[in-house]
Amino acid sequence: MRAPGFWAARKPTALARLLQPAGALYGAITARRMNRAGERVGAPVVCVGNFVAGGAGKTPAALALGRMLIADGRRVAFLSRGYGGARRAEPLKVDRAIHNAAMVGDEPLLLAAVAPCWVGPDRVLSANRAIEDGADVLLLDDGLQNPALAKTLAFAVVDGETGFGNGLCVPAGPLRAPLAAQAPMVGALIVVGGDDAARRNIAAALPGRPAFAASLEPDAVAAASLIGREVVAFAGIARPEKFYATLRRIGAQVVATRDFPDHHVFSQREIAALTEEAVRRRAILATTEKDRVRLAPQAARAVLTLPVTLRFEEPNRVRETLRGALR
Repeated sequence: MRAPGFWAARKPTALARLLQPAGALYGAITARRMNRAGERVGAPVVCVGNFVAGGAGKTPAALALGRMLIADGRRVAFLSRGYGGARRAEPLKVDRAIHNAAMVGDEPLLLAAVAPCWVGPDRVLSANRAIEDGADVLLLDDGLQNPALAKTLAFAVVDGETGFGNGLCVPAGPLRAPLAAQAPMVGALIVVGGDDAARRNIAAALPGRPAFAASLEPDAVAAASLIGREVVAFAGIARPEKFYATLRRIGAQVVATRDFPDHHVFSQREIAALTEEAVRRRAILATTEKDRVRLAPQAARAVLTLPVTLRFEEPNRVRETLRGALR
């Protein structure tokens, strides 16, 4: 989803105050649901979620943690609800050779490039299938507010630039439940981007939990092909401006941008219009890796992507936190 602009205000606006009663009700319902006891399965569950609606970098964080666990010799499987994919009752193991975003969602395709990924609405059933398939640790991409599975360790990913927004609950603000209600469910924070002061403020809001600073680093090879090039950039993610800022930071000349809703399914007409604009401006088309997997194969071949990887400032601290939880 695209976050409304007033959510980001440090002090609630008049519109936010008008919506605050609805937000209080929504937050209370979510908080009550989060307090339910989850079912334990035969492998530890590491949850990578966030406090707010919209993107904070959960999937890059899950991929980074997955790679860390694999390097430690663990047999990792990702669990995802497969948002944007076809509805299903039974869990499905993602196969990148035969599945596309319309079948399983965009994020599972990215996760499955690193480790097996199971999609389905029933987290417990997906977990058991993954364990039967050989997994000895499960990484839950999103699901902090879903109580179905008992979590061994839950990371909350926080955008260092936007933090907790105006501190109110949806629809008055970005929080899915009051921060005080969500905090007991979280064992550690991952703060992506932002300056040192912003990171300290975020960490101070949840004392007693380790806070790991991280950044999203563009792929060097892909970046080299974009330096100095005129680019028409488009993105259907929660905060497209972050992608455009990354393009400018690596030296691309962004001549036009086009925003779409998060998880947007691009039509042929939309891609044709983007292509026409790029030709008219004598520029190249560029989008995110997550958006590219939602394009038809022919359209995808004509678009450059800029993959990003989440890098921890202190990876050894993160690794020890994982090892301690799974020990």
